[in-house]
Amino acid sequence: VQLQASGGGLVQAGGSLRLSCAASGGTFSSYAMGWFRQTPGKEREFVGAISRSGGNTYYLDSVKGRFTISRDNAKNTVNLQMNSLKPEDTAVYSCAAVWAAYTDTIYVRKNDYKNWGQGTLVTVSS
Repeated sequence: VQLQASGGGLVQAGGSLRLSCAASGGTFSSYAMGWFRQTPGKEREFVGAISRSGGNTYYLDSVKGRFTISRDNAKNTVNLQMNSLKPEDTAVYSCAAVWAAYTDTIYVRKNDYKNWGQGTLVTVSS
């Protein structure tokens, strides 16, 4: 499956952005999805994940209550709604996919993911 992320940009602290990830070339509903972020000089960091069915989600502690992952299997898209953004959320955000045998399994380790999108830059100004 190929992934294309979009929706990044510049936003003031406290603002919101919605990232989207469009998938093609595979059966999207067979894949669990994740969002990761990376800043220069740091390891790629898990942000959140969603199961194949969309019924199970999991988030990095620092984004819980502010970020929400959702998916639309009919449209082959997964979204990351980011509210109450903070300067420390500034990073390149990437979506990733992993084929999942079970409908409610989520994956939090970056090494579990086999397919990656190109990333979209989110900059939060103070």
